Amino acid sequence: MKKISFVIPCYRSEHTLAHVVNEIKEKMNTMDGYQYDIILVNDCSPDNTMEVIRELCAGDEKIRGIGFSQNFGQHSALMAGLRCSDGDYVVCLDDDGQTPADEVDKLLAKLEEGYDAVYAQYDHKQHSTFRNMGSKINERMTRIMLGKPPALYLSSYFAVKRFVVEDMIRYENSYPYVIGLVLRATKHIANVPVNHRERESGTSGYNLKKLVALWFNGFTAFSVKPLRIATAVGAFSAFAGFLYGIYTIVKRLLNPAVPMGFSSTMSAIVFFGGMIMLMLGLIGEYIGRIYISLNNSPQYVIREKINLD
Repeated sequence: MKKISFVIPCYRSEHTLAHVVNEIKEKMNTMDGYQYDIILVNDCSPDNTMEVIRELCAGDEKIRGIGFSQNFGQHSALMAGLRCSDGDYVVCLDDDGQTPADEVDKLLAKLEEGYDAVYAQYDHKQHSTFRNMGSKINERMTRIMLGKPPALYLSSYFAVKRFVVEDMIRYENSYPYVIGLVLRATKHIANVPVNHRERESGTSGYNLKKLVALWFNGFTAFSVKPLRIATAVGAFSAFAGFLYGIYTIVKRLLNPAVPMGFSSTMSAIVFFGGMIMLMLGLIGEYIGRIYISLNNSPQYVIREKINLD
């Protein structure tokens, strides 16, 4: 029998988590040939999520619990769950009930066909307009920076094979980005259509600050294209400044009475100064992340484990 490990990052889900777990249990009881366990990772949620996890773990040894000492983010929670998993297949999904656990058979069937990773694809997402806009920006970023195939749809509901997980958990730097790790391990990825439900309660834990931090993780941890773009923009700006200098000299020679113009000089200084500061900030971001990684800053710190050796 193949084993399925379900990994669920948990944050502000005290009212929805039990329903998600029960849905997984009911679905897996109807699927012959599989055994399973469920790994719940509490990302230091400020509500009673950890207490709910303790109650769920106390009633079923197949459910394991992990509690972080502080909030490290969804991707760090996924990495902790992946490291504690031992299934032949690992399925990651949300804790809010919007990702349909009872359609996991569609993802598993696609893995059985030979694909290494499978992402759920939604025709109509029930997220807010802000969250959908963030997803579109993230999709465009992964396509340009990480080489994601244009036809591939990425979501938080996905399944991967064991060898992909083993490669993902080799990453020990401070800024994990799960999508980048999957794309690094394999390109044999498929989509399957599933329904996307409305949120049962609460609101999304992603705000603008967290979304921006997620995008930075993506293109600074797994791509040097931003540095190459900065080099190209710097070269273009230098060439434009050189042409403008020649134009100014020629204009002065042809018509000495024409004033040089203080405003145009200041515009050029401000433009090129801003470009230089932008490039330096980008380089500093890379250097800062290298410095933090060299100091062995952890991806997460576990305070509590339940039903885990």
